[in-house]
Amino acid sequence: MRQVVNILFLGGAKRVAMGRLFIEAGRKLGMEVSLFSYELSTEVPVSEVSHVIVGRRWNDPGLMEDLHSAVTENRIDIIIPFVDPAVEIAARYCMSNPSVWTPFKDGVLAGQMFDKRKADELFRMIGMPAPRNAEFEKVAGEIIAKPRYGSASKGIKILEEDEFEAIRSRGETEDYIFQEYISDRDEFTVDCYVASNGKVVCTVPRRRLEVAGGEVVSTVTVADGDIESLSRKVLSEVKLRGPVTIQFLRDRTDGRLMIMEVNPRLGGGAVCAVYAGADIPAFILSDWKSGEVKSCDDWQTGVKTCRYFEDVVFKPHE
Repeated sequence: MRQVVNILFLGGAKRVAMGRLFIEAGRKLGMEVSLFSYELSTEVPVSEVSHVIVGRRWNDPGLMEDLHSAVTENRIDIIIPFVDPAVEIAARYCMSNPSVWTPFKDGVLAGQMFDKRKADELFRMIGMPAPRNAEFEKVAGEIIAKPRYGSASKGIKILEEDEFEAIRSRGETEDYIFQEYISDRDEFTVDCYVASNGKVVCTVPRRRLEVAGGEVVSTVTVADGDIESLSRKVLSEVKLRGPVTIQFLRDRTDGRLMIMEVNPRLGGGAVCAVYAGADIPAFILSDWKSGEVKSCDDWQTGVKTCRYFEDVVFKPHE
């Protein structure tokens, strides 16, 4: 008889492909995975593979109580967050209710990674190469201003030096991070998994070929020793657990490789790493069940995924 496992996605509205991969990973491990997703509406694509629970906004004072009701009523075993604010919520909830498990253990550290100014400070403290910070170093040319708590490339501005100086003179720098803008670049994401015992299970680099709305729509796995080495250094210094995505860029003009950000959650393009052989849903299920996860170093390079639009139709109740 297969073991039944109930998994709750937090903010997994569009993660249909990843949901299917969780179900398939469970099947391979002798588990029957049932998916639930905590959303603001039932009319979201993930309803194709899960039961949608209508919940509350992440900043709602009654969120934790409502989440507890959803977890209890549906006998949830594992919580997987897919958006930044949900990572800290998952960690906090599972600390208060040890009968429910999440691979994300440290909500405070996760919050630091989602604060671009604090993350930049940490990267420099541990000696990671990063783009020059215009508030502390002389930057020649254009400057990129990123919202401190932004995601999906929202609110990003490209500034000339005089525009940046005007912002600084008005004391309006606190809500952004200002870095050198590197226009001629290659961008990479590394899909990683760190088991509960701290073992780095995989680091799979992939090149971002096409991006829309801040999310990758075309990506391909690549072999790059420098990127893997830096990724493992980050994971060693920053004690995150579970799925981690690390973003790098390489300046084509001088070859500099620089860290951009670390996201302690499954990335939108992580499906590519799974098809390349790094079965992150299976790692999560194995970690939950026994805490033992085998290292994965034999993933394939050159595996490419392209995302496309597919319609999900919701008809009025008759």
